[in-house]
Amino acid sequence: MSIASQKVPLGQKIAFGAGMLANQMFPAVIGIFIVVLVKDLGFPGWMWGVVSLAPRIFDAITDPIMGYISDNTKSRWGRRRQYVFIGAIIMGISFIIMWQLFRDNSLNYNFIYFLLTSFLFYLGLTIFSVPYVAMGYEMSDDFHERTNIMAVAQWIGQWAWVIAPWFWVIMYDPEWYPSADVAVRELAIWVGVIFGVCAMLPAIFIKSKSTVNENYSPLTMATIGGSLKEIGNNFVEAFQSVPFKKLCFATFFVFNAFNTVASFTFFIIVYYLFNGDAGAAGIWPTLFGSVGALVTTFIVIPIVAKLSKMLGKKNAFMVTQGISVVGYIMLWFLFVPGKPYLFLFALPFFSFGIGGLFTLMMSMTADVIDLDELKTGKRREGVFGAIYWWMVKFGFGIAGGLSGLILTVVGFDSAVEIQTESALIGLRLFFSGFPIAGTLVAMYIMRNYDITEQRAGEIRAALDQRKKASAPKS
Repeated sequence: MSIASQKVPLGQKIAFGAGMLANQMFPAVIGIFIVVLVKDLGFPGWMWGVVSLAPRIFDAITDPIMGYISDNTKSRWGRRRQYVFIGAIIMGISFIIMWQLFRDNSLNYNFIYFLLTSFLFYLGLTIFSVPYVAMGYEMSDDFHERTNIMAVAQWIGQWAWVIAPWFWVIMYDPEWYPSADVAVRELAIWVGVIFGVCAMLPAIFIKSKSTVNENYSPLTMATIGGSLKEIGNNFVEAFQSVPFKKLCFATFFVFNAFNTVASFTFFIIVYYLFNGDAGAAGIWPTLFGSVGALVTTFIVIPIVAKLSKMLGKKNAFMVTQGISVVGYIMLWFLFVPGKPYLFLFALPFFSFGIGGLFTLMMSMTADVIDLDELKTGKRREGVFGAIYWWMVKFGFGIAGGLSGLILTVVGFDSAVEIQTESALIGLRLFFSGFPIAGTLVAMYIMRNYDITEQRAGEIRAALDQRKKASAPKS
């Protein structure tokens, strides 16, 4: 049930973008804060693995259920807004609680405390993010306006990756805080309040039609068994859509490959460029992430939106991912000991990979949802959004495991200041080569993706004709 095919007001795009900022800020900050568990609170590797993996498994289970609930909610507020609002509150409060960890507590206490509060946080994230993403899919029926909506959202959301790397500097600067665990306890309050409010804005400002009289599947305890079966059926049906399958697997390969080596940036800069001297490396690791995000915000996303209109969404994907391959090749040559500034020249090319990915893929997912409605008669933004982001999160989880495996394979030893030459070469080979391989696989998968602007227009026209035919005659 889409809202309109006309242009979406800029204010509503910005409100949706505020939600994207929250959706990206919380995971970005967790990726930084979590180091404190090992470095400052003494979590062994297996504890880190459990607190990283277990909540994400829980998240992967709850996402499709939340998608089904959201798609079938009858309410005068529509299907999404109330969940976005409630999820934002749970997410913000639980994030604050999750990081109230103290050295005086026992290791087991901190482990269990963090694990349990993580489940609460990820429950809030699911309640917020699944309806939120679906809300974006249904904001417009227009082929290009969908890209504009996602471009604005990603532009705002990218500021999370500009801001988050600077927490490294704040956390470990003794002029700011006596220790990093003290820092995260206070910083978590600021993050939870500010970005919890950001997460509420789509629910407040993006209007939706009442669904009280819609013919949705019932959401009652009496029908929970059938509902769970229908959730499974919806999952299977969605994955039978060939274009959607292509979007999911292409995203998986690009995003998984990127995240597998993302943490290597710090190691390469410190151990290769500065010979293991973290103090001498200074803010260069932070600049890599922050400058890359700024490039994405001000250069990549506007270009991607323009290319989408000029070349079509699939071709824009091919071009932007091809540029990112060039960027990864450049990084092999521009990581030069003693000259850290050189890698900055590769960032405009490197940033096209992730910067173009979600702007285009989220827009294309909205087109696929139209095709699904034409074939099945069901409007399932929640289910498709849940499955798509399930693939993203699944890839993120695998990336964490692969990162550790690669470090072991190349012989990297964080306990020593000077790494072997073979370890550093192996690290750099994987840093450039692994994302290149993942990107090329994704481009191969997308080579014959066939929902063009013309076909999307035909699908939209057929849906509009069906609605007219089924509308009650006055």
